[in-house]
Amino acid sequence: MATTTTPPASADSPHGFSARVSLGRAFAPVPSEFLLLASTALLLTGFGLVMVLSATMATSTAQGESPFEVVLKQAVFAILGIPLMFIASRLPIAFWKRISWIALLAALALQMLVFTPLGDVNDGNRNWIIVGGFQMQPSEFLKLAFALWLGYVLYRKQTLLGSWKHVFIPVVPVGALVIGSVVAGEDLGTAMILVLIMLGALFFSGVKLRIFVLPLIAAAGIVAFLAVTSPNRMARIMSFLNPDCLADYADGCYQPLHGIWGLANGGVFGLGLGNSREKYSWLPAASHDYIFAIVGEELGLIGCAVVLALFTLFAVGAFHVIRKTHDPFIRIVAGGITVWIVGQALINIGVVLRVFPVLGVPLPFMSQGGTSLLSVLLACGVLLSLARTITPASIPPVAQRPGRQRVPSTR
Repeated sequence: MATTTTPPASADSPHGFSARVSLGRAFAPVPSEFLLLASTALLLTGFGLVMVLSATMATSTAQGESPFEVVLKQAVFAILGIPLMFIASRLPIAFWKRISWIALLAALALQMLVFTPLGDVNDGNRNWIIVGGFQMQPSEFLKLAFALWLGYVLYRKQTLLGSWKHVFIPVVPVGALVIGSVVAGEDLGTAMILVLIMLGALFFSGVKLRIFVLPLIAAAGIVAFLAVTSPNRMARIMSFLNPDCLADYADGCYQPLHGIWGLANGGVFGLGLGNSREKYSWLPAASHDYIFAIVGEELGLIGCAVVLALFTLFAVGAFHVIRKTHDPFIRIVAGGITVWIVGQALINIGVVLRVFPVLGVPLPFMSQGGTSLLSVLLACGVLLSLARTITPASIPPVAQRPGRQRVPSTR
């Protein structure tokens, strides 16, 4: 009986070509922007865990808890967030477009829970919920969802952005709803970050300057109104503008002064890791909003320079993605996320340096706060996904590689 054998698929056969293309996509080298963004995110996260441990060991021990109590909770979110970051980096651009509306509606619904019995008030802000004994801040996820939604809407309206009506609807009404849900909880710092995301998305969408200026003026007017109508915020602003802050030491200037003193104590080389004096209940929010002051006190000017250098490298990688892409969706989303993370870092550091009044925003990747860390790592995963669309300079496109040209059939 004659037997037939099936010849193996050759490299030039359709099946062999498909398999090679599939494996090539899975193991293709990633662009340098991907490596830069991923490495800086990991370094900042690791650096943040070390500083959270250093800033909380003394107070945790004084309360009869394990000195590793706080950092272990933070590490759980890092262990969860880092794999999610790399999973998000593998998702296609079409996925982020499809879920933009769903993500915004889900994040808004989560934000509304702060006004239910699940809501919790902290330092006068109603911007937290407690579920199963865990505290979380829904507005952190609202930042990422808002950036994705803005990118999708402005991408769909790309040819109509010359008209202010198409820019206004639905960006301004939905933006007012998103920002208003946070302002209603008295969290002006997070609301300002959301405003920055919206302005960044409008800027990178390429709207005309005269159209861009109108939301900018409106945002400045709303922030000024919210500041004037709140006695607490006005006290912070007045203490910030006070040339003789020592006279108001026991009141509004207490926290800003201790932040500056922590930086001054560190000098160039710092007091050494773990040797901060301000963390012994002198500096409020030492592991949260003022963790940069602990970095300066323990690691000195050199430690502060390292943090600034890492955020600079992160910004360089993100702006390279924005500059090299030809897809408006990628440019707008990457711009919104970059303005969020880098802008929030600059505001946090500016507050510690007394360049800005106390606004209560954490330092991305580094401040204590599981929700903040998780949302920033997810946002970084979206950036990595966008960065994958950039072809590495050393790898020519498939159509230009030798041996890949398809010869037309003569049959």
